[in-house]
Amino acid sequence: MDTDKTALDLDTPFRLTPEQLQNYREHGYVKLKNVLSEAVIDYYGKEITREVIRLNNQTKPMSERTTYEKAFLQIMNLWTRSDLVKEFAFSKRLARIAAELMGVRGVRMYHDQALYKEAGGGVTPWHADQYYWPLSNSNTCTVWIPLQATPIELGPLAFSIGSHRYQAHRDLEISDESEARISKALLETGLPLDETPFALGEVSYHAGWTFHRAGPNRSDRPRAVMTVIYMEDGIRLAEPRYKAHHADWNAWMPGAKVGEIVDTPLNPVLYHA
Repeated sequence: MDTDKTALDLDTPFRLTPEQLQNYREHGYVKLKNVLSEAVIDYYGKEITREVIRLNNQTKPMSERTTYEKAFLQIMNLWTRSDLVKEFAFSKRLARIAAELMGVRGVRMYHDQALYKEAGGGVTPWHADQYYWPLSNSNTCTVWIPLQATPIELGPLAFSIGSHRYQAHRDLEISDESEARISKALLETGLPLDETPFALGEVSYHAGWTFHRAGPNRSDRPRAVMTVIYMEDGIRLAEPRYKAHHADWNAWMPGAKVGEIVDTPLNPVLYHA
């Protein structure tokens, strides 16, 4: 493939419409078509897949895995392992969208992660990402980037519309329990579900407290996805409440101090207006 940088643009601004901004703020997420070109996805996606294969240490057969282990292969902070992945994860185009959706001047890297749902992989249970993050506010979001067109059979990300305002069950880690309890609660509240395919080049952004899940991969091929988690530039490290908070602090914000602005080598500014 021609790797001319003009064909691999990751920095030109994507123009959000007022409706897209409103949808994100009212619904807690937004799906955006044609954010990335086929050339970008092909070029960087091949490197992401190479790194996932190289770094994966999951060898158990599917039948012996936990629900979490069946959901996906999860490889984090690929940007620290590959300069090519770093180019992708540091995309100003993607980071600017995050800042504009959240209404903040700048965003930093929290961490990236590849999420590859293998053929025959199980459900990703209902959960809210921010449960894991010891941060001083909820100006956070995740971009979910499928590296192929993602029909329902591959297990695309699904969202509970407006659930970022729902206060219950924010103390649940991703698990069989979160799947059962959150599913029941969302059904009872009547919040609608958006479970629709992703076209090639389409990405989604969801807020830290938006409940989401993904169905199983019923196909004979992997569902390859790359994600980047953004946090507001100026956000502070909060006092940890859960064991997961301590783990995230040590892994993704090493050296940060409680009450102070998160500004470590692992948390660079990716965009600032």
